[in-house]
Amino acid sequence: MRVLLTGGAGYIGSHVALVLLERGDDVIVVDDFSNSSPESLRRVEKLTGKSVQVIEADLADRAAADAALTDVDFDAVIHFAGLKAVGESVAQPSRYFRTNLNSTLNLLDIMREKDVRKLVFSSSATVYGTPDAGVERLDENQPVGVGITNPYGRTKAFIEQIIADVQVAWPKLEAVLLRYFNPVGAHPSGEIGEDPAGIPNNLMPFVAQVAVGRREKLAVFGDQYPTVDGTGVRDYIHVMDLAEGHVAALAHLSPGVEAYNLGSGEGSSVLEVVRAYAEASGREIPYEIVAPRAGDLATTIADPAKANEGLDWRTTRSLADACRDSWAWQVKNPNGFASQA
Repeated sequence: MRVLLTGGAGYIGSHVALVLLERGDDVIVVDDFSNSSPESLRRVEKLTGKSVQVIEADLADRAAADAALTDVDFDAVIHFAGLKAVGESVAQPSRYFRTNLNSTLNLLDIMREKDVRKLVFSSSATVYGTPDAGVERLDENQPVGVGITNPYGRTKAFIEQIIADVQVAWPKLEAVLLRYFNPVGAHPSGEIGEDPAGIPNNLMPFVAQVAVGRREKLAVFGDQYPTVDGTGVRDYIHVMDLAEGHVAALAHLSPGVEAYNLGSGEGSSVLEVVRAYAEASGREIPYEIVAPRAGDLATTIADPAKANEGLDWRTTRSLADACRDSWAWQVKNPNGFASQA
């Protein structure tokens, strides 16, 4: 199968590219490299011994998207392209809506013109917004779009609705919406991993940068939640499990739109992550407790039963595995891809 990965040079896209190449698919990546590095794809080629067709283009620009993809043949699309920093989306909402929505609309138009019907969309558990009180394990029946606290999350919910509406008008469209929980870790080789620009938005890359000495200490937002140790609990999924979930989704497409949670079904607190990373790295992780952030929930854990059954997929890697692999990446690449690019 020839699979187009939009935004395929990013953290999750590069790991999906590797899994697809290893199973024998052809991979085409279109990316504008605004928040990713071409080095990630060079590393994927090195690891697999196979080549990736790379097209540099901004899908949010319709003319550029048409020019990039008019003469390219592909059988399916996994759509990662978009801006993804929650805090930045609050500061730059119009940019987030314009980029994330326009890139999707342009992609869907091009797919229909080419009669490419297979689509896997990189969504997020943020579409669930603020769950009802007492709901800790989120399944796909939870309301979507209610109580979302940032423009990034709203773009994901809007795109899910756009895809559903396009499928009504184009019944042959086969779409899966993958709602990620908290991706962590790296490829076990340490060659590819998460390379955030600026200050990391997510917990594990921040912890990794503290462990490697790039940052002084971790700020833990609140320790009075009703959890095992008072800190927030989240569902962390190894990026390789996540990548395999995309391949499973490609194999289970059919006309219509289906949403699936990709998570482990287990929760870990912030301090549990800190301890696991300290053990994996052999380094102390200094931290301080600071005031909780407005809108943060005590516990958010996936119910992955639908994906376990419907996609014949489940996680096989632990938090310890994710910490070990993240540390291997961090040690080899203390400044990210810029270390050796």
